[in-house]
Amino acid sequence: MTTSAEAEGRQRVFLVVVDDSEEMEVALRFACLRAKNTGGRVALLYVQEPAEFHHWLGVGELIQQERREEAEARLSDLSARAQEISGSIPILLVREGKRGEELLKLLDEDPSISIVVLAASTDSEGPGPIISYMMKQGSGRMRVPLTIVPGSLSVEQVEQLT
Repeated sequence: MTTSAEAEGRQRVFLVVVDDSEEMEVALRFACLRAKNTGGRVALLYVQEPAEFHHWLGVGELIQQERREEAEARLSDLSARAQEISGSIPILLVREGKRGEELLKLLDEDPSISIVVLAASTDSEGPGPIISYMMKQGSGRMRVPLTIVPGSLSVEQVEQLT
């Protein structure tokens, strides 16, 4: 007989990298619907850039605390939406560093992640910084599929695809 912990360990985990772009919302919806339709789970990765203000230690610590509070607020909002769409509570991850580097480190460290879901930028300057990084630096190191969805998809189009 399989325990719920064993079954959960085999769930497909769809990882979404959180940023402030509009297309991230498309990736979130796609990942949530795929998780819901396949019995999987969503994970949200928020990477905060390290504070660059080192002149006064106290000011740097204050900046870091404010960034942490922003990350928690953003993840709280996205977590509620992810739970509403997918039907399950997402895994929340917060790291400090460069997004691409931290994503690759997380994939090396966490075997439960099954798929990374990103949405391509809708502007003409390229697919976006994280996708560009992953194609240049991470493609040889990826151990899971990278799903890139068009950032311009409507809610209806995402629902049709999933």
